[in-house]
Amino acid sequence: MMNFGYRNYYGDGGLLKLFIPFMLLELVLKGFALWKSAKKDQNVWFVALLVVNSIGILPLIYLVLNRDPKAAPATTKKNKKK
Repeated sequence: MMNFGYRNYYGDGGLLKLFIPFMLLELVLKGFALWKSAKKDQNVWFVALLVVNSIGILPLIYLVLNRDPKAAPATTKKNKKK
């Protein structure tokens, strides 16, 4: 019987164990980025995020470029007495 290396790649589930965290990361980032782009009515970003599969890279870029400035912690300056 011929063995074409099926067991080497899929037999112990090693390859699947490697891809599951990336698939989950892609799902979470893409879902959040699609939600934010739809909420902001950014149709071009929505279509690009929906069509392109980039292992979370494109959604991460979108989320970083389009973050709310008020969501970032503001630095406060202490009042100095004169």
